[in-house]
Amino acid sequence: MKSGRGFLSVFDSLTDRVLCVVGAVLLSQGPEFMQQYLQRLGGHLDEARRQLAAFQKTADQAGLTLDQFISQTAANADPAVAKLGGVMTDSVERVASLQTAHDALLQAELWERPFVFLRNLDAGIARATAGVYQPAVPTTTEGLVYAFAGMLLILALYHLGLKRLFGAVFSRSRTPATAKAGA
Repeated sequence: MKSGRGFLSVFDSLTDRVLCVVGAVLLSQGPEFMQQYLQRLGGHLDEARRQLAAFQKTADQAGLTLDQFISQTAANADPAVAKLGGVMTDSVERVASLQTAHDALLQAELWERPFVFLRNLDAGIARATAGVYQPAVPTTTEGLVYAFAGMLLILALYHLGLKRLFGAVFSRSRTPATAKAGA
């Protein structure tokens, strides 16, 4: 009987250690993904600014403000030219949106960063980031904090739920064998 308990004890200890590593590795990828996402976000922001600067330059050459240029273009009788007014408006909004998300992520504190990230997430940029994501071992304070939090989280899940589930499964599988041996 002791040997069965010893086996489960060794299994439990090994499971503890493996889960610590898994939790640390998984959660430490959060800051790395956000960093790679932030780089892509910055690239999108730079490109959107470049496009907006081209519209601004054209407006300046026409002696108009950008808003005046957009209004006149949108009011043009030619439908193709009028649609360009919508493209310029979208460009202004895109720069503002990307800038807000970029600034929010850069200024977020360690514990609020995941929530700021999710609140300002651009799904297209996130998908593109995930498509080329390269896992890394972050050695920053943030990466270490996330790794430690991952260890604690997965250990809590194990000790508060999964361990009991394993215990119930193993105790049920031993009950019939014990009953037969006693008969």
